[in-house]
Amino acid sequence: MNPSNWQTYLVTQASLSGDRSTPDIVRAAIDGGIDAVQLREKDVSARSRYEFGLEARELTAAAGVDLIVNDRVDIARAIDADGVHVGQSDLSVAVARDLLGPDAIVGCSTSTVAEAREAEAAGADYLGVGAVYGTSSKDVDERKDGIGPERIAAIADAVSIPVVGIGGITTDNAGPVVEAGAAGVAVISEITAAPDPQAATETLAAAVERSKGTGDGGREE
Repeated sequence: MNPSNWQTYLVTQASLSGDRSTPDIVRAAIDGGIDAVQLREKDVSARSRYEFGLEARELTAAAGVDLIVNDRVDIARAIDADGVHVGQSDLSVAVARDLLGPDAIVGCSTSTVAEAREAEAAGADYLGVGAVYGTSSKDVDERKDGIGPERIAAIADAVSIPVVGIGGITTDNAGPVVEAGAAGVAVISEITAAPDPQAATETLAAAVERSKGTGDGGREE
């Protein structure tokens, strides 16, 4: 359970999965070698999110894949997830840590060096940084222009905890994110909306792996 080892990170969103369920996507991503899964599902009810989470927890636990819940500490506790991911307008890192305990993984969304340093000081285990290339999905970030790999590099240089790039990332543009210093990349549609989510995960993982050693991604501090 070490975010520095997360090279590929799936963020779930049922609305992009077509006629497939979130557990279907999670299962395929696991088969493709995903390292971590974040249960997001902001457009479904809390009960549905919990039910998706129970299935996802069973799948991820069997595969040794970390399961993180976006924002909802209560659901994270209810499904025995590995941790929670909070944004700038959610519960603070410190509160999430108090509620989940010292062994939980607590991640935080940031887009500036100041936010990143603050999250690290508050006890975050990793940072979700973006939107890197911009995105039209409000579930990822309101920023549409993207902060670019350059900001990834600045934040990775400013903190000692792992950085995961998110926002507009595809197999074709994941390389510069890792080369800039990110431990890995988080995606939604690149896997969820793909005709073959397992193959998409495998292809993304291969692209990230090729970029390791080119830059500072996954470095140990």
